[in-house]
Amino acid sequence: MYDARTKAPLPILGAAMPISALPEHLDWIMADQRDLELQDFVAAEMLEGDWRAYAAEARRLLDGHSGRLGIHGPFWGFSIATQDPGVAAVVRLRMDQGLSVCAELGATQMVIHSPYTTWDHQNLDNIPGAREGLVGRVHDVLAPAVKRAEALGVTLVIENIEDCDPALRVELARSFASKAVKVSIDTGHAHYAHASTGAPPVDYYVKAAGDMLDHVHVQDADGYADRHWEPGMGTVNWPAVFAALGALDVTPRLNLELRDKSRNRAGAAWLEGAGLAR
Repeated sequence: MYDARTKAPLPILGAAMPISALPEHLDWIMADQRDLELQDFVAAEMLEGDWRAYAAEARRLLDGHSGRLGIHGPFWGFSIATQDPGVAAVVRLRMDQGLSVCAELGATQMVIHSPYTTWDHQNLDNIPGAREGLVGRVHDVLAPAVKRAEALGVTLVIENIEDCDPALRVELARSFASKAVKVSIDTGHAHYAHASTGAPPVDYYVKAAGDMLDHVHVQDADGYADRHWEPGMGTVNWPAVFAALGALDVTPRLNLELRDKSRNRAGAAWLEGAGLAR
């Protein structure tokens, strides 16, 4: 399949899912060696428990998989820009645990969450030194993880959550001057920020990321909530998003991140029917 306008091959979608969903989708993943993002390793309970058993099961199921493999890293309960030294120590531990999972799986990417909030957007220029202070705290927290990620060949990708200014997260990633730190875009998060908090539309996030874009969570939404619907159910302007992606000189992972994992193939089929991806 190819884009009728450019004659370029359509990008192949990957997917984000827990290990328990792999059996249902394994033939679809393997047939085109789709990229895959495992979502099991986000919670403290998992990282403090027998996560190696889950990793071993994933390796067994994915025997023969040659697509790009990543994980969603831990994020519950903290910000990578925390101002509390005690919490910062926990964040460093969680990042290190996530990277240990990557090493066990042979994963080459870990998604982490942006520290920028809606409040930040309105106040970073209201408080002297706030911008520099936030960046400094993130560097302090992530420095050990970035060093280890470089050694492991893992890329940390910073995903937009509440981000209103798509450039700030890109500047933050660039400030590390490391091939191990790039950015991720969640299309539904960006669409929420656009419709509900005055941020630019989703394709602007892609353009702002440019060659720093290494990962995309593909999900549709209505601009009001974080729906994680299959493409076609919401109001994301998909032709604009994929036109912006097609103009890049990089090939980010495009992982469907749907709340209903059983709709992965339907979401991919809708984008293929629209001539955008497959």
